[in-house]
Amino acid sequence: MKTLRWFNRTRFISLARIAGGGALFAVGLAIAFNAVRPSSAEMRSEKIYDINTLAGKIASLRGTAGLQIRFSAFLEQEAEEQSAKGPMTPIMPTHVLTSPLDGTMVTPPAVTVNQDTAAASQNETAIAVDPNNSNRIVAGANDYVTRTWPCTVNGTPCSALGDGYSGTYFSNDGGSTWCCNSNPNANYVPTTDPSQIGTQIPGVEHLVGGQYDAGGDPSVAFDSQGNVYYAGLGFDRTSPPSTVAVNKGTFDSGGNLSWSLPTFINQSTSPSTLNDKPWIAVDSHSGSPFQDRIYVTWTRFIFNPQNGRYVQSPIWFVYSTDGGTTFSAPTNVSANAHYSQGSHPVVGPDGTLYVFWDGSTRLASTNSTYVVKSTDGGATFSSPLQVSTLTETAGVQNTVFRVNSYPAAAVDLNGVVYVTWATEIAGSSVAVYSKSTDAGATWSAPTPVFASGSQTADGYPVTQPTPDPDPNGCQAANGCDGSTFNAPSPAGPIEDIFPAASASANGNVYLGAYRGDVISPWQVCFAGPPPPEGRINCTYLGPYIHNTRLDYFVTDVTTSTTNTVSTHPINTRYHFGGGFFGDYTDMSSDSTGNFHAFWTDSNNVQNVVWWYGLQFVPTPVHQQDVVTGSGNF
Repeated sequence: MKTLRWFNRTRFISLARIAGGGALFAVGLAIAFNAVRPSSAEMRSEKIYDINTLAGKIASLRGTAGLQIRFSAFLEQEAEEQSAKGPMTPIMPTHVLTSPLDGTMVTPPAVTVNQDTAAASQNETAIAVDPNNSNRIVAGANDYVTRTWPCTVNGTPCSALGDGYSGTYFSNDGGSTWCCNSNPNANYVPTTDPSQIGTQIPGVEHLVGGQYDAGGDPSVAFDSQGNVYYAGLGFDRTSPPSTVAVNKGTFDSGGNLSWSLPTFINQSTSPSTLNDKPWIAVDSHSGSPFQDRIYVTWTRFIFNPQNGRYVQSPIWFVYSTDGGTTFSAPTNVSANAHYSQGSHPVVGPDGTLYVFWDGSTRLASTNSTYVVKSTDGGATFSSPLQVSTLTETAGVQNTVFRVNSYPAAAVDLNGVVYVTWATEIAGSSVAVYSKSTDAGATWSAPTPVFASGSQTADGYPVTQPTPDPDPNGCQAANGCDGSTFNAPSPAGPIEDIFPAASASANGNVYLGAYRGDVISPWQVCFAGPPPPEGRINCTYLGPYIHNTRLDYFVTDVTTSTTNTVSTHPINTRYHFGGGFFGDYTDMSSDSTGNFHAFWTDSNNVQNVVWWYGLQFVPTPVHQQDVVTGSGNF
């Protein structure tokens, strides 16, 4: 995914940033949001988009001049992926991209949460701790395990029918070990049977008894009674249906977790509407006037049904007072901030509900982090308040995965509200936070979450490959000239992305994020088959490039202490070719004051056999796993 932004970073700092699609559109800041609503004459000359498909909706949004909002990276990735029934003979890859600098497993004290063994991808992390049981933790992620299932459905490989699904995992020992794995029959019948679907949320996607092609974008939250709730998407890739789904989870006396069938919110079959990026919060505070009320927010993308052009993307909201069985009628909480995305609700100890998001009003030239609050359980909301303007981050330099500036938030036991997001400062992506000590009325100036620093170079120098004897391979003109490839001088700044927040019961407030703290050489693929096979198989290797690798950092705002909680730098270029590494990370805290940070890691190596309908000779590959690290400072 090549863009000018990584070719010449400095040149484009003054241009409008288009976040979430991994691309930088060369649109001057003079083009403000009035370009979103062109005149009727302009509309007659504009391109018409096929919004019956997910790809068509994404094209419409990308084609809107001056717009800084994008779909979630998950939906953009889903629009690109295709399944293919593989050849009769299993594929033997010519080359599998890798680096000797990367690990082969996630090492303690970090813990791999997903338990599959066939090199499935997992990403986009959500985590929650039972407020009454610090040992009980539930996590969620986009889970591609069905893409590696060795079963068939009426002769078709499950891996060709599976997709990104809503995955869930649980721990009864404070995150030291996690359960479980799926065990589908060889001749599989789509089902909601827990023994068959394992870690997949039931009733949303096809192979787990649901009606949608794909699902994901998870978030999880506990109530005060030990029930847990999972919010995610359900959608089709080549037709209009989409929904927000909420499943209720309950634990039996033996500590086993089971999930209800979903309650669907805002189900739509109209091409002009698409649901995206949900988040769930539950008022688990004992004594709150709205104890155990469930809150869900999401983005509703709206398109012109005549020409497919993007119209707006407000933040919508519902609540439930009966354990997620039914929900209130959806309401728009973003008011005149029509162009919005990435909402995050959070509840204070007095029952006050805050909803944050990344968005803009019609004539603004930049986005802002906004907040509204409700003191009556979601019946009414304040007008949107601008916490701070932001510059949509264009990503961590020397990476190519999609990024965003969505906020995360937490409220401490004294009612102080914290919100964190990523913004560009002097051309670098920086995680910042702001806090309010007066129930959201005023906010402190944004402050960097972490101290600044410079990247550490690792693995240099290397020798570029010599010209390939095959004329179809990489030649000297392409960079394969046998020259020495040295570390960049000076090394780049440490940049941040995907911040998370959590407030513990003992008063500590934790903020976490990826930090691009290591720069290393990476040998690219010069030519190979298209995805999905090309995610694993490369026909001709190309030259080395600079590649930023990440670690996951956590800071305790109350003590100004920062630690690295990942155990080895993370390489974002595995499994999705560097284009997709999720949209967010998450954190939760238990009643003893420990944080549980949850991120996507790339160090585990497993053998892949089935992948998107293709069969491979068992091939060791790095993958995307979801990993947790716990502790306190």
